[in-house]
Amino acid sequence: MWHEHNAPSAPTSAPASAPATGFVSFVSSGPADPELLTVRAVKRLEAAEVVLYDALAAGPILELAGANAEQISVGKRAGRPSTRQEEVNALLVEHARNGRRVVRLKSGDAGIFGRLEEEIAALLEAGIPFEIVPGVPSALAAAAAAGIPLTRRLTARRLQFITGADVTGGLPEDQNWAALTDPHATTVVFMGQRNFPALARELVARGLCAATPALLAEAVGHPHQRMIRTSVEELAALLEREGPSPHPALIFYGPLAELPPQGARLHSPL
Repeated sequence: MWHEHNAPSAPTSAPASAPATGFVSFVSSGPADPELLTVRAVKRLEAAEVVLYDALAAGPILELAGANAEQISVGKRAGRPSTRQEEVNALLVEHARNGRRVVRLKSGDAGIFGRLEEEIAALLEAGIPFEIVPGVPSALAAAAAAGIPLTRRLTARRLQFITGADVTGGLPEDQNWAALTDPHATTVVFMGQRNFPALARELVARGLCAATPALLAEAVGHPHQRMIRTSVEELAALLEREGPSPHPALIFYGPLAELPPQGARLHSPL
C-alpha cells in the first residue's frame, strides 16, 4: 500500500525513484521464515541502504538485504532492554532525510500491534514518503504451524486479536468482556503470557467455560517451536506456576479445531 501524500507517481516502481528526501518501506517479515516473505518485501530488502530491524525480525531474513546495507537493531523484545520508540522514529527520519532507501523491518504484519502508527506519524510530520508492505500475521503463521483453522463453520464465526498488556505492562482494564467471553469466537492474545492467569480468572468469572480449548504457540517457525494444547484454566495454571517463556508466544482460546496429537509433526511435501 502506497501512501499518497508525497508518494512517487509510479507505484509499481522501486523506491529508487523516490524523491531526494529518501523513502521508507515498512516491510512485514511474517514469522521470520524467508520463504513466507512477499516478493515485494524481498525486493525492498535487496534495494535497501538502511535496515532498521526488530529482534523478532532478525535472523536469515537479514541475509536478503544488500551487501552494502547498513543494518541497525532497534530491539523490541518484551521484558528486555529495547530501543525507545522515540529513538526509532528519529532514526527513520534521519536516514530518510539523508536521501537513503530505508527498510523498517517488523515481525508478523507491521500493522498488528507493531506501533506502526507512531512511526508513520513521525514520517508524516517530517514530510517523508513511505509505503507499507504487508506480511503473514504471526497468528496466521502459528495456526498454520499447528495445523488448525482459526474459523469453523457454525462454531467459530468470529476472529479477534487482542493485546494482553497495556502500556504499563499490566492487564488492560477497558476490555470488551462480552466479546472476549463469546463462545463462538476464536480469540488470539498477543503479548499475553505474563497476564494470562489474571485474564483467565476474569473470563471464567464472567461466564467463559474454564474448559474452553486453549493453545500456547511458542517460537513459531524456529527450531525450538512448541505447541501446548490445553484448556483456559489449565494454561492459566501452567503460566502461573512456570511463568512466561523467554520466547515469543501467542495464546489462542475458543472453539479451536482438533490439533494433531502431542508430539506429531506436520511435514512439508518438499
